[in-house]
Amino acid sequence: MALVPYGDAVLPASLGRLRRPSAEFRFADRTVRLAQDWQRLGVAAVVWDAAVVLCVYLEAGHVALPGTKAVELGAGTGLVGIVAALLGANVTITDREPALEFLASNVRDNIPPSLQDAVQVSELTWGEGLESYPPGTYDLILGADIVYLEDTFPALLRTLEHLSSERTVILLSCRIRYERDQRFLTELSRSFTVEEVHYEVQGDIHIYRAMKRPERADL
Repeated sequence: MALVPYGDAVLPASLGRLRRPSAEFRFADRTVRLAQDWQRLGVAAVVWDAAVVLCVYLEAGHVALPGTKAVELGAGTGLVGIVAALLGANVTITDREPALEFLASNVRDNIPPSLQDAVQVSELTWGEGLESYPPGTYDLILGADIVYLEDTFPALLRTLEHLSSERTVILLSCRIRYERDQRFLTELSRSFTVEEVHYEVQGDIHIYRAMKRPERADL
């Protein structure tokens, strides 16, 4: 979500892999090769571990993807949305406008011609222009490492509310780094049931499943 450029001097040595111009993975019996551009687009243009863990979770079959209408929020390099599409979902892959050209290039390079119609790249700044997205029409909402900037939490919550119906499954893959991250989950649970469905110990990454609570009929 945040498009913050960083110089090499700022990036810790332990994260040197993020300086690489590309990252390669194997999902859905295909090689997925993604461009990275830390210096130009910052956190939006590198593959974070939470995205990889969510892709592993999807490939393991924990969610029925074929024919599913899905949307990825804050897609960055597009890894999660690309893998969801390769596994059979119809996916709208979204991010803010400055990242779209970069994101679309990764999608074009990794989605075979036979699946191009099942994927679209679209601008979505959380909380803005939501009327362009029909409310409650998605079966699945995906987000990897998008819970980290407290200023964006109210807009993210509004976006999740708008895109969800009571049948929509939300999967959020993230580290809980700070108390504010836990507060986001608390706020989310006011309108959604939230449960942890996976924990990857090595990377300290949680996957949370959320679904909108049914609205109570007036008594």
